[in-house]
Amino acid sequence: MSTFKELIEDEKPLLVDFFATWCGPCRMMAPELDKLKQIMGDSIRIIKVDVDKNQQAAMAYRVSGVPTLILFRKGQILWRQSGAMTARQLSDIIRSKTTA
Repeated sequence: MSTFKELIEDEKPLLVDFFATWCGPCRMMAPELDKLKQIMGDSIRIIKVDVDKNQQAAMAYRVSGVPTLILFRKGQILWRQSGAMTARQLSDIIRSKTTA
């Protein structure tokens, strides 16, 4: 099992979904993230971080609203956005940010 820091610093892009169990839009993101994984396959890693259980991580990345999605690669933030999105929107953004 890799640590959060190791995942962020990896060559493989990492999409982090900062969410809360009580958040309606966050619950809507779960099936979209499943679809995204089907679209992107092994070219990306996706993890979910519960902001109520991981307040330090949420504060470290200044997550003020949920869901907040942050795309990391090699320790850098390539993209971030708050709010729900479709799998297709996410795959387009991820491809544009990781093939530069």
